[in-house]
Amino acid sequence: MKREDLTEKLLDIKREKGWTWKYIQDEIGGLSPILITAACMGQMKLPKAQAKKAAALFGLDLSEERMLNEPPYRGSIPQMPPTDPLIYRLYELVMVYGTTFKELIQEEFGDGIMSAIDFNMDMAREANNKGDRVKLTMSGKFLPYKYYGNDDATPEYGFKEG
Repeated sequence: MKREDLTEKLLDIKREKGWTWKYIQDEIGGLSPILITAACMGQMKLPKAQAKKAAALFGLDLSEERMLNEPPYRGSIPQMPPTDPLIYRLYELVMVYGTTFKELIQEEFGDGIMSAIDFNMDMAREANNKGDRVKLTMSGKFLPYKYYGNDDATPEYGFKEG
C-alpha cells in the first residue's frame, strides 16, 4: 500500500462513519488538531502513541499503523498553480504578499527565513456581521542564514544587527 492509498482509506472511513475532523482530532489527541488532520492527509507523521490511537479508531492493520508513523513525502498539491479555489487563494496570498512578508520579517529579525518545521499553526472562526471570517495564525522559528567563511569581525549568523 502507498501512503496516498492510506489517505484515501482514511477519508473513505471518515465519510462512511460521518465523522468530523474535530471528532477524529479529539479521539487521537496529544497534538495540534491541524497536525493530526495533516497526518491523516499524508503530510505529517504521527508519533507512535497517536498512530496507535488512529489505527484503533480507523480499524487499521499494523502495517498501516506503522505507515502513519513514517516521515511522508510532503507536498500534496498535484499541480502548480493549484486549481482548488481555496488552496489557490492561499497561493495567491503568497504571490501578492510574499515579498512584503519577506521584507517585514527580515527587517525585524535579520537575514533568514521563517521555519515551517519548528512551527505552530491555528485556525479559528471569527464572527463578523458581514460574514464570518477565517483566521489563520502561523508562528515559525526565525532561522538566520549562516555566514560561513566569516572572519572574527563578521557576524556568524544573519540576525538583525543593532
